[in-house]
Amino acid sequence: MRNLTIPFFQGIVVTFLISQIGLVVAQDVNGRTPPAFERDLYQQTVQSGVQFLLEKGQAEDGSFSKQLSPAVTAMCISSLLEHGVPLSHPKVQKAIAYLETLVQPDGGVYPPGSSLRNYETSVSVMCFQRAKELAKKSGDAAAVEKYETLVNKAVAFLKGLQWDDAEGHPIESQFYGGQGYGSHKRPDASNTSYFLDALEAAGEDGESEAVQKALVFMSRSQNLPTVHNTAEWASKVSDDDRGGGIYSAVGESGESKAGETPNGGLRSYASMTYAGLKSFLYAGVSKDDIRVKAAFDWIGRHYDLKSNPGMGQQGVFYYYHVFAKTLNAVDETMITDSKGQQHHWRNDLIKQLADRQQEDGSWTNPADRWYEGDPNLVTSYALLALSYCKEPVAAESPQPAPEK
Repeated sequence: MRNLTIPFFQGIVVTFLISQIGLVVAQDVNGRTPPAFERDLYQQTVQSGVQFLLEKGQAEDGSFSKQLSPAVTAMCISSLLEHGVPLSHPKVQKAIAYLETLVQPDGGVYPPGSSLRNYETSVSVMCFQRAKELAKKSGDAAAVEKYETLVNKAVAFLKGLQWDDAEGHPIESQFYGGQGYGSHKRPDASNTSYFLDALEAAGEDGESEAVQKALVFMSRSQNLPTVHNTAEWASKVSDDDRGGGIYSAVGESGESKAGETPNGGLRSYASMTYAGLKSFLYAGVSKDDIRVKAAFDWIGRHYDLKSNPGMGQQGVFYYYHVFAKTLNAVDETMITDSKGQQHHWRNDLIKQLADRQQEDGSWTNPADRWYEGDPNLVTSYALLALSYCKEPVAAESPQPAPEK
C-alpha cells in the first residue's frame, strides 16, 4: 500500500469532506449495527487521487488524455467536482473550456469523425449537469443558463442516436432501445447504460419514452429467460450465470466479454450485471420484479472486489465505478452474499481502492484492456466510485411538539 501521509493542498478537499460526511449508526434488518465508516482512509485516499489529477494529470490545453477520448476529460472534471474542487478552480475551468470546444452543431460532444459519440456525449452531459448544479448554488445565473443549454441539446442528440423505429428497428428488433459505438454498428449494454446515466443526471423521468426503450434492450441483455428476453441463448443459461448481465443481446448468439458456456450459453460478468441492475432501477422497475431479484441473486453469489467477477482483472476499475453507482442507487449499506455473510460495501471498496492506489495518488490497471493502463481514466473511475462511498449523513431525530 502507498504511504497515506500526504500534506493538505489548498484546503479544498479535506474541508469539504469533513463538512459533508457523517457517521450513521444504523441497524440492518437483523438488528445488527454495521461497521463504522472508514472515514480517515476515505479522506486520505480521495485527497491523494484529487491531488494527482490537479498536479500531474492535465495537459496544457486543459485536457486529460485526449489521445484516448475527450470522455476522459469529462470524467476527470466530474470526479474533481464530486470531491469538492470548486467549479471556479482555474484547472477545472480550463478543462471545461477544452470540453466546450468539442460541442458540435448537432448538440453532441465529440471530436469530428468520432465513432464514440454516445459515450463521449453521455459522460459530457453528466459533467455539464454537475457544473450547472454547482453554478446554481453559487448564484451564477449566466453559467446555469449556459450549462442547461449544453445539457438539453446533448440529451436531444443522444435520443436521436437511440435505435428505434426511426432507424428501421421496431420493438421486435434486437437493436431496439440500445446505444452503441458507431464503429461496431450495433448497440451494447455498456453504451446503453452510459446513455441512461446521462438521462438520469439530466433529470429525465424514468417513465419517459427513451428510458423505457432502453429498458427493453437492457432486459434482453440479462441472462434470464422471461417474457422480456426470449433469445435462444437465454434458455441455455447455467445456474451460476442466471440473472447476470452480458455485453450485447444483438445477433443469433448474443455477445459476452466473459465468453460462452459449453452448451452455447453466455457467461455473465459483474460490470454488466451491475449496469443492468442500475438501469432497471432508473427505469422504475420494482425490487420485486424477477429481473431485479435475479440480478441481486447473481450479485450475492459473486460478491467480490478483488476482481471483476467473470473477467478477472480486466475492466476492474470500470467495475468499481458501476458497482458503487449501482449500490448507491439500491440505497442499502449492507449487502448479503449467498453464504449469508454481510458486507459493508462502501468500506470494502474504500479499502480495496486504497490498497491499489499508487504512491503518486493515481490508479492504473496492469491488465490494460479498455485503456485501463491510462492513469487519468482509471483515477477518474476510482474517484467517481469513491464519490458514491460518502457515508450518508444521519437525519436528525424529530423533536417532540411543544405541549400546549
